[in-house]
Parts: sequence; structure tokens; C-alpha cells
Amino acid sequence: MGDTTSLKTLPLEELHIASGARFGGFAGWNMPLTYPLGVMKEHVHTREQAGLFDISHMKLIEVSGSDAAALFAKLCPIDVTKLNEGQSKYTFLMNDDAGIIDDLIVTRLGDERFMIVANAGNADIDIAHFQKTASALNCTVTPLDRVLLAIQGPQAAEVMKSLASDLGFSVEELKFMHGFEPKQGWFVTRSGYTGEDGFEIAAPLGDAQFLAKALLGDARVAWIGLAARDSLRLEAGLCLHGQDITETIDPVSAGLTWAITKAVRETAAFPAAAKVLELIANGPEKRRVGIKPEGRQPVRAGTKLFDEAGSEVGEITSGGFGPSAGFPVAMGYVRADLKEPGTRLFAEVRGNKVPVDVHTLPFTQPRYHKG
Repeated sequence: MGDTTSLKTLPLEELHIASGARFGGFAGWNMPLTYPLGVMKEHVHTREQAGLFDISHMKLIEVSGSDAAALFAKLCPIDVTKLNEGQSKYTFLMNDDAGIIDDLIVTRLGDERFMIVANAGNADIDIAHFQKTASALNCTVTPLDRVLLAIQGPQAAEVMKSLASDLGFSVEELKFMHGFEPKQGWFVTRSGYTGEDGFEIAAPLGDAQFLAKALLGDARVAWIGLAARDSLRLEAGLCLHGQDITETIDPVSAGLTWAITKAVRETAAFPAAAKVLELIANGPEKRRVGIKPEGRQPVRAGTKLFDEAGSEVGEITSGGFGPSAGFPVAMGYVRADLKEPGTRLFAEVRGNKVPVDVHTLPFTQPRYHKG
């Protein structure tokens, strides 16, 4: 596992140790990779029942003030004034070359209050960007310290019902991509990074041990580590920042233009708007696609892709085995003219050319609660 002494530790680390977690480094944190159940069974358990993930390495950032909407408009391709109270939306923090500094979930909590969920490895950079821009505006950017747990799977809603009742809300009334504060210091959303219905619960440290133990007290719930989290999100065709999207990859090439509304495109006030609009109009040189290897051998991130003539045409950014799909799954970028499903390519694995096909995303159909 290597030296983990310099890594940040999760607030509930002792609980994970007691649960038999095997740890490893991720984004500067000492994270549970697997539990005694094992990665394959953890993956399947989430698809069939309810998996519990400790995602406290991710950062909550509160933005408040009369210029909060203006702050988002300067940094992200989003118009937060169009969000209803309680509504969440996926967006990006972008640089001046249309690269994705981070991908974010923003939830409107009130007329002038918003909550951001940021990725662990980029949190400090995100905070610096928001605070620097906010210094010239009438708004405040406040990083929060919370334990953040996610429960995902087809049984997640049933598991959540008793907890929701204790917190004074109805599971049925909380829609997909919505969130709110059920009481002081708590923040609950309904979204997910697995393709399954699920909830994210942020709680103060003093309440977190009780929360985790209460959820684990249900026989349908099991701890799930980072390894299964990765295979779940990959099957669901969801990007991981630092691999599938980076500061050198634009939203159009990544297939994420659905997150930039028509009205935001017309206003064109966000960073690198001209470049993004040009890419939308004329098409990018490369596209993010699903990749299905022939046979049972997975292809991993960094693997080069070639066409039948032997020319290099792309690269794998995420890859592994998909337990629910039943075959190896991968994502990567290929030359735009090769993006159609069924296109035969070749992955270079240890000097051999392994046949792979471009595949539609996602590999498993999402089961989000849209009611």
C-alpha cells in the first residue's frame, strides 16, 4: 500500500479499520479501497441492495451573498438564478482555455445561498478560485468541515425512510438532483455516482458515527470501498476528474455539453465561451467514448488506441472489469471520425494489439429516481 503517513485521514477512519478496510492513497487521502466482502461482491451488493460509501474526502463549499449568482457566472457555464430552491445541477469550474479545472454539483439553498460539492484533489484549487473572484463581489465563500456519506442502490430509499423521518422529511418528496438542509449543519441530496438511486448525507462530526452505525445496522447495507466505486461509476459512464476530464480537456470533447444550457450558451459569459461555442459549432478533434475489449482482458488507463492501419488514434482514460456488465469496460478519447459505436480499434497491451470496439455509454442503464 506504500507510505500513507503523509495522507489526510477520514474522520471515521477508526470505524473503517474496525470494519476490516484495506486502505490506499487517493487524492491526498488515506481511503478504504476494499472491505472483507471484496471488490466484486461490493459492486454487486450496491447494484442489488445498498452500498455505503465514505466520501468525506470531497469538500462542501457554501457560497452566500447578493452577488453569489454573479460569482458562478464568472467561473462556470451555469446560471444559478434559473435553479429552483433545492434544485441541484452539474457544472464545471473552467479555465481560460476551456479546460475543466473541476466538475461540481451546485445546489440552491435559498435566494442568495448555494452549496458546492467539489472533488477531493481539486478542493483547495476550487476554493482559491472562488475566493479570489468573490473578493471583488458582495458574497462569501466558506469551506465546511463535514462527514459526507453516500448510500447507493435499489434499496437505498427504503433504508433511508427511518432516518428521513427522524430528520423531518419524506424520501418520496426528495427528487433526483435536489438537496436541502434538514437541520443545522446537515445537508442531504439525492443523486449518485454509481448509476443507482442514492443519497448523499453531510453531517457534523459529532453526529457522524451515529449516522454511519444507524445505516449499517440495516442488513441491506454494506461498506463499499473506492475500488468498487470506480467500477460502478465506469459502468455508468461517469467521468472521474484527473482521468476522463482534466484541465486540458474541454466539455465538448468530453461529451458534457448537455450541462451547458442554451441560455448560458447565448449569454456566453463563462470562461472560454468563444472556444466552447466554436467547438459546439464545428465539432472537436476527439470524443469521449465507451470502449469494449474483445475477450475478458481489461484495458487500463493510459493504454494507446490504434486504427486498423496502425495509426495512433486515441487513449484509454479509465478501464477495468464491469461485474454487472459481465465484460471489461473502458472509456477514452478517440479521433472524432471514429466515435461511432461498433468501430473496431486496437489497444496496445504489453506489446500486443488487443481488438476493442467503440461502445455506447453507459454500459449499464441508470436507475435514478426521476419521480
